[in-house]
Amino acid sequence: MKYLGEKEAEDFLEKEKFDVVDRAFVKNKRELAKMVSFVGFPLVMKVVSPLIVHKAKEGGVKRGIKTYTDALRFLMHFKKMKGFKGVMLQRQISGKEFLLGLKNTPEFGHVLVFGAGGSQVEEKKDVAFRVVPLSREDAREMMGEVKASRRIMMKDRLVIEENILRLSKLSEKHEDIEELDINPLMVEFGKGIVVDARIVF
Repeated sequence: MKYLGEKEAEDFLEKEKFDVVDRAFVKNKRELAKMVSFVGFPLVMKVVSPLIVHKAKEGGVKRGIKTYTDALRFLMHFKKMKGFKGVMLQRQISGKEFLLGLKNTPEFGHVLVFGAGGSQVEEKKDVAFRVVPLSREDAREMMGEVKASRRIMMKDRLVIEENILRLSKLSEKHEDIEELDINPLMVEFGKGIVVDARIVF
């Protein structure tokens, strides 16, 4: 079993033609000083640690950072967390949060999940499932079953549809994927941007 944390999973998805948020991985003060201007403010900082799965719940995510001084303070804070490997810097973007995922099941093979995303995904339970491969009609039916996707603009619906179909194709290309989570896929103004992801092979 091989686990890809956020950095590796986002790099993998970017190679597979998903749109991924502007980001940089830093381990120390020198790298931070160099990369904050590349990513740009306001930014989000996330701890990278194999021992921390739910970063937000454990205080490993800081949003709305507007100065280098604040970024440095949070880097020092994250360095004290268990299993610290570094920090992901991301440009902070807005939009509606969705979940996209895959699970390899013994009965059906890959099952694709789509639903309302964000940190309260378990509580919302606003999701739809389909066995891959999916048709365009399947993708549209899934969106119709998810309350969070019913009141969005047509161009945003189209970008979600494309991301569902792209993930379905990815599952056929990489049959060794056991689990894949994109949460959130941030959707706004006809764009769907991967903001966080993890993959298990």
